[in-house]
Amino acid sequence: MFKEQLDNDLKEAIKSRNLLAADTLRMLKTRIQNESIAKQGELGEEDLLALVSSEIKRRKDSAQAYTAGNRPELAEKEQREIAVLQKYLPRQLSEEEVSKIINETIAGQNFTEKDFGKAMGMLMPKIKGKASGDIVSKLLKEKLK
Repeated sequence: MFKEQLDNDLKEAIKSRNLLAADTLRMLKTRIQNESIAKQGELGEEDLLALVSSEIKRRKDSAQAYTAGNRPELAEKEQREIAVLQKYLPRQLSEEEVSKIINETIAGQNFTEKDFGKAMGMLMPKIKGKASGDIVSKLLKEKLK
């Protein structure tokens, strides 16, 4: 279903002459194809979501670098590409929802700051793909203080 949606969206972007969306979706298709070849098989739904998340993270990092380098036009382009890619991710959890999941997960565990890695290990399977690891990390650090 994911790949059919991607193909349909790419065709639509090309027909409507939306070059940014078309280029972004072509890059995503190429990355999926390359990962498929590297894995020597079809990618599952989780793998595809991880690839989209990875592409979004790359663009966020690039946008930050462009902003720091005083290149706002390039940072803006990266932000628009992120908007195209986010369509393929499930709805992202709010900070309040992530905080609630963190509270439920670490309740009764007596975790300290030293147990950060262990707590993240318990959290990420529940949150993976639904929230940014940066947000989870930040909120967990606050809770473990």
